[in-house]
Amino acid sequence: MNINPVESTIELTKLSPPQILFGTEVDEKNSSEQFLLSMYDSVQASIFVVDVLEDGDFRYVALNPTHERWIGIRSDDLRGKKPEDILSPIDAAKVRQHYSDCVRFGKTISYEQCLQFQGIPTCWSTTLTPLRDANSRIYRLIGTSSNITPVKQAEQAVGLQIEREQLLEAIAGRIHQSVELETIIQKSTKELRQFLNCDRVLIYRFEADGSGLIIAESSVAPSDRLLGKKITDPCFSRKHREHYGRGCIQVLEDIYAAGLDSCYVDFLASLQVRANLVVPIFQEQDMWGLLIAQHCHEPRQWQQTETDLLKQLATQIGIAVRQAELHRQIKDLNVKMESQKQKQINQLQQVRNFQALVQRMTEQIRDSLVETQVLQTVTQELAQLLNLDRCQIELYSSCQTLVTITYEYSTNLPQCQGLTRQIADRLEAYQILLQKQPLQFLEIVPGWQPKLLVMSQMACPIFDTQGILGNIWLTRPSQEGFDEFEIELVQQVANECAIAIRQAQLYKQTQAQVKELEKCDRLKNQFLRTLSQELRTPITSISLAVQTLESVLTPAEISNIEIVPQLLQILHNECGRESKLINDLLTLTYLEAEPEPPTLIAIDLQSWLHPIVESFRDITSCQRQHLNLIVDRALPPLETDITDLERIVTELLNHACKYTPAGEYITVSAHLTGNAVELNITNSGIEITTNELSRIFEPFYHLFKHDAWKHSGTGLELALVQKMVRHLGGSIYVKSARGQTTFTLKFPL
Repeated sequence: MNINPVESTIELTKLSPPQILFGTEVDEKNSSEQFLLSMYDSVQASIFVVDVLEDGDFRYVALNPTHERWIGIRSDDLRGKKPEDILSPIDAAKVRQHYSDCVRFGKTISYEQCLQFQGIPTCWSTTLTPLRDANSRIYRLIGTSSNITPVKQAEQAVGLQIEREQLLEAIAGRIHQSVELETIIQKSTKELRQFLNCDRVLIYRFEADGSGLIIAESSVAPSDRLLGKKITDPCFSRKHREHYGRGCIQVLEDIYAAGLDSCYVDFLASLQVRANLVVPIFQEQDMWGLLIAQHCHEPRQWQQTETDLLKQLATQIGIAVRQAELHRQIKDLNVKMESQKQKQINQLQQVRNFQALVQRMTEQIRDSLVETQVLQTVTQELAQLLNLDRCQIELYSSCQTLVTITYEYSTNLPQCQGLTRQIADRLEAYQILLQKQPLQFLEIVPGWQPKLLVMSQMACPIFDTQGILGNIWLTRPSQEGFDEFEIELVQQVANECAIAIRQAQLYKQTQAQVKELEKCDRLKNQFLRTLSQELRTPITSISLAVQTLESVLTPAEISNIEIVPQLLQILHNECGRESKLINDLLTLTYLEAEPEPPTLIAIDLQSWLHPIVESFRDITSCQRQHLNLIVDRALPPLETDITDLERIVTELLNHACKYTPAGEYITVSAHLTGNAVELNITNSGIEITTNELSRIFEPFYHLFKHDAWKHSGTGLELALVQKMVRHLGGSIYVKSARGQTTFTLKFPL
């Protein structure tokens, strides 16, 4: 029997989806068909039916309930529509191609494809089976699909992770194999831009004058290249430099929706930047430059994985910069050493004498941590080796306005050891020495002599990388000056003297630090003992309460059952106190262990402070206290971590409520002071002594005699407040006078 597909489609629209699929009326179903129909409705796979029209076009007939749920389209709404009616042109073309392949090959085919339904991308694994009429013409296609979106997403994530690891390995390998910084950064920017699929990747190096130079670039638009340009950002203030210097990053998905200053928006727009991702590059502890990824013509949502990748690449580039700098230093050092070696060959004999001296100095420096023995020996041996009348070592004062002759060896000249001289009295000579340059000249011996006596004098500065320390003065009883080789050898001795002096200073500092560490250790032990006592007290209370509870629940004491609620309340209160104490200890430990930089968010204190202060309204009313809030309306937004700031304000308000007598005032105020926001929390009716003020931020310190309600707390609240304020980059201090106490917090803008 011939079947007209168009007529068939019209008739099929009158049937239910299962009847359409299996081509039978309900009253004609046998048990096998009933089973197939139930599978159509309940199977987890998606099933869809497509009619093949005589003109080769395709129209949808039905979907099973599972497919309806997956794509969000009802079967009734889909029936009779073409692929273009429900899919984008690109997706419709892909679907038609699969349908045509199934008809052309005349057999079941399987394939995978990704389609968008109602704007949501979904991946499918589909099997398409053709149905034939009595004339063997394919008039219908039945498809079964499985949603493989999670699998594809997982595969894509694995692929990105592999690409990311390959990129990092390639850059690390390049750094290991090459010391040419320019090659490393140029290839790295190109590979990073291709991986991120963004418009531009830059490396921006800071200059000494505050500007920056684009030293590497990869861009999709060669006409807009910035490579080699010196760029000065008018909005790159000290605040931004400190922000990046702390290791923070900048993530801008759209410069016009990020709340930036207008000058900064104009600056970025002038560089054709729409989305910006910036990560600092450090060379050891110093900020060397910025690694920047940009989208130029449209916004972009930067993913966390992309941010993490830039951080890792910035670290690798920092290593490359340090490696290149070390290579340059090694080359310079090699050149210098070669030059010195050539000179030493020509004067080998005298070198041996000085080597012996230097060796003895080195041994003395190694064996002694006190500079006196080393430097006194140097003056004597130098005088003997160079045939001097006198050798002196003088040391500068900390302000470098005075010098004191600390060590001296003389054969027949007057002793000057301990003499202090003003640098201003011989400014001409000391200006050269302070520039770390040796100095020599001839000097006439003062006083009446039958024959004019002239001496040759030389001064060699003692210095190291940390600064200048003093000078070695050499006096020779003749007009013969010191040659270049002698000057160089004396400079070597001066270097050893600098090591001896620095070593002695370091030893003194180390001794002072040891004493300070011992003091800290004693304080720590005292803290731990106090902590143990504080933790033991609530546990003891809980134990006693439990024992009492067990006692009253015995038959003999059943008449006392009414005290059980009180005992349970004790358990509840003490457990809560113990929990808060432990949480406070954990927070305090975290803040002392160099935590990560805070997450900064700009807030309006006018609207932000009000609900926090109002949350204390009930307790202050109950305690007959007056609560006030005063915030300057012209106060600019404050960038801070709102979680930490809320904890700080809450703890200080709790403290004020605890120690404010009835009828007195608690006032919270905020205003602008210079370039900082100042927040004050004041309570009246109480004055704290100077001794108590000096200890108020100590852990477990309580103002017991002022605690009218005997609130126990944990004793860590104010210590935590101080740590958290410093963590936010602010400062806190407290003053108490004239019957009121004020905690003042300052946060720089």
